[in-house]
Amino acid sequence: MTTTDQTIAAYRQRYEALKRAGQNQAPRALPPPSPHGLPLPGAALHVETIPGGWYWTTHLARGEALRIALAHGPASVALVAWSAADPSERLNYADTVKVQWTTALQKGRVLFSDMGRVMLALTEDSCGAHDSLAGGSNAASNAARYPGGPHRNTRDNLVLAALKAGLDRRDIPALVSVFAPVGVGPEGRLVWNEAGRRAGDFVDLRAEMDLTVTLSNCPHPLDPAPTYAPNPVQVTRFRAPIPGADDLCRTATPEAVRGFENNARAGF
Repeated sequence: MTTTDQTIAAYRQRYEALKRAGQNQAPRALPPPSPHGLPLPGAALHVETIPGGWYWTTHLARGEALRIALAHGPASVALVAWSAADPSERLNYADTVKVQWTTALQKGRVLFSDMGRVMLALTEDSCGAHDSLAGGSNAASNAARYPGGPHRNTRDNLVLAALKAGLDRRDIPALVSVFAPVGVGPEGRLVWNEAGRRAGDFVDLRAEMDLTVTLSNCPHPLDPAPTYAPNPVQVTRFRAPIPGADDLCRTATPEAVRGFENNARAGF
């Protein structure tokens, strides 16, 4: 075993020890992916189609939800969110990964703010192929990959969305990308697995506080497709069912329980 291998093994051992200490109990087993064609669980309030390369911003009240669906073929959608009451509270993907001890976002997981509160809960998810590591596209990454540009990119879309919301570039948080099948290979490199997503895939995200949410429909920077041709994405805002005491997202892990306790202290 090389020195590098020994170092990696030591870090892994330390990580597992911290994880056991942090959880102090076994998390609930998460269910398999949601089936395609699952009916909307609540009344639709608005339906939006985001063309390839464009973005959309919406206000989402606590108890409402978004279904983001690949109704027109594969695509990747970058997501950022701010508290509607105080936009200095924003999505924090680093805490989302760190607090839940995993980079895997799937049904039963939650998205945390930078104040330790739960912003969104993944109540349904047909694929689990979401990226919380690589970030979104920008003008430079598009220019390097696609000839004949310039093409619209996620960074510029988010800047426009922030400005229209009365915010600034510095207010844009790090993002997560849904329908982006990014994994970590055996050598620690990020890899793309196109088989991880299919036309018809969807996620349901329930708001746990009043939010401003922006979605950007641009190709992920690791997507190996040689041409810039993002498909439209369908988004439905709907009234989510009231969660019960055994709601999966609220009880799956001790970390989620504490996040919802923080929400309750803030009156959410």
